[in-house]
Amino acid sequence: MEQQHSSHYMRGFIPYGAAAFLVGIVGGFTTVLSPAFVQDIGIAYNNTTWTALAMAISTATFAPILGKLGDMIGRRVTLLLGIAVFTLGNILTAVAQNLPFMLAARFVVGIGAAAIAPVIMAYIVTAFPPDAMAKGFSLYMLIASGAVIFGPTLGGLMLQAAGWRSMMWVCVGISVLIFVLCLFTCDKTPFERKSLAGFDSLGSVFIVLFFSFILCIPSFGQNFGWASPAFWTVLVAAALSLWLLVLVEKRAENPILQGSFLARKAFVLPILALFLTQGLMQANMTNIIVFVNYTQPENTLISSYAISIMYLGMSLGAVILGPLADHREPKDILTGSLILTGIGCGAMLLFSAHSSAVLLAGALGVLGFGLGGNGTIFMKVVLSGLSPQAAGAGTGTYGLFRDLSAPFGVAVFVPMFTNGITARIAAGTTAGLSEVAAAASAAVHSIRVLALTELACVALGIVVVRLIPRIHPRAAAE
Repeated sequence: MEQQHSSHYMRGFIPYGAAAFLVGIVGGFTTVLSPAFVQDIGIAYNNTTWTALAMAISTATFAPILGKLGDMIGRRVTLLLGIAVFTLGNILTAVAQNLPFMLAARFVVGIGAAAIAPVIMAYIVTAFPPDAMAKGFSLYMLIASGAVIFGPTLGGLMLQAAGWRSMMWVCVGISVLIFVLCLFTCDKTPFERKSLAGFDSLGSVFIVLFFSFILCIPSFGQNFGWASPAFWTVLVAAALSLWLLVLVEKRAENPILQGSFLARKAFVLPILALFLTQGLMQANMTNIIVFVNYTQPENTLISSYAISIMYLGMSLGAVILGPLADHREPKDILTGSLILTGIGCGAMLLFSAHSSAVLLAGALGVLGFGLGGNGTIFMKVVLSGLSPQAAGAGTGTYGLFRDLSAPFGVAVFVPMFTNGITARIAAGTTAGLSEVAAAASAAVHSIRVLALTELACVALGIVVVRLIPRIHPRAAAE
């Protein structure tokens, strides 16, 4: 992709900012989709794992593939194709009648999102001046998370007023409008289209297979049992696909996953910290909705308010903490943001069957503030120094692991929470509690176990962050 540092880089960012807004606003609306859908068709809440996982798999696994493709066909074409596929996926979601169809629809939505995110990051890496890169990522995070602020609340209101299908048609309408906007505002910059003859097609297949199986491992283990044939089938398939992926990428002339990019400490350590912390965001959104459904079924809208506050916190964290990494040592700022993340998780230990919207929103708001800050700074650390020619592949590779972190958290923490509730409800009713009382008690116990687990992950994440190499020489000398 071409490098174009100029005084007009902010104006050129308009279509990319619009695309970030699209993914954010639709993502905000659909935070309430999975629980509403499974309730509508009359299946258990633990099936929310599969609807979330379907989109998460495609969003993550297709990111490096479509990022690499963007280097070959250009950012503008990739962006417009991504929005078109994203729109198609939302149309399919709106008409879904059963779980398999819904899983396929969310998978298509994820492919569209996987095409959009890398080109946005690639534009920031190549068009923004180096000393404004963290500012660019902060702007990206502000738009993406800011768009979601009102999404859960508005989505919850639309859900109550007209149902989840009407909500999805609103998402389709917004998608069409953004496509038209980008069509007329995304510059047709000079670009030498490269031949697709050398594209790493076989590597693409094994990237999708391996990372899909990786995401399925914790979900299959917790839902079907760690000794079940389903779990062991996925585990063996993951190991086999990893072996084949390594062989294919070693032989590829132009592999999608570049070993020199992946092997750096500035990549490995931030990614490890991402897995330990950022996955909490997606998991807690789903779990708070389910928690409120069990404890306060007559007042489920408060979970939407709380999630909106979480995204407000993320927006503020991106704006306040993110730009600091352009001039101060990133790992020092990251340590502070992770401490805030831990405080938000710790506040979940105070949740009860009658928790107020203030407590729910306060916990998620502080958690979001920390996540918004460290999400922005991780991008700065990993992508600094990336060449313009490899911007799409590099940002796509980072996008793969960034987007894997959230669904991995979903795959681990949502089943842990929902299955814990199911088991304790059975124990409570056997002990003589009413079904309502048993459900409330089980939800409170499970949310506290979840909070303690997340605190341990955050503590380990801080240890990892302290090992990240410094990127500001003056700070190192001091």
